[in-house]
Amino acid sequence: MALTRSFKELVQKRVGEDQAFGVALLREGIDTMLSGDIDTGKAILRDYIKATIGFEKLAEATATPSKSLIRMFGPRGNPQARNLFGVIGYLQKQAGVELHVSQAPR
Repeated sequence: MALTRSFKELVQKRVGEDQAFGVALLREGIDTMLSGDIDTGKAILRDYIKATIGFEKLAEATATPSKSLIRMFGPRGNPQARNLFGVIGYLQKQAGVELHVSQAPR
């Protein structure tokens, strides 16, 4: 299902106004990828990147061309672990959070 432009604008506005919402979006994108839904996780992270620092600044920070980053988080992108974890590390630093993986209670 394609998202409408107005919905994406709403997400960008909300992230700009509510830091906790932005952190929750970042966490959700990473959690979704870890649970195995890579495509949805990439889409969430793509929206987060657009709403926060943008692909140009992310490209400078990670020494990765912006077009490569855009493709990486696109529907057909297949990011290498090194690039993906580099981006996630930088996004966490920018958001002022540290996310950790832990075992779910049984």
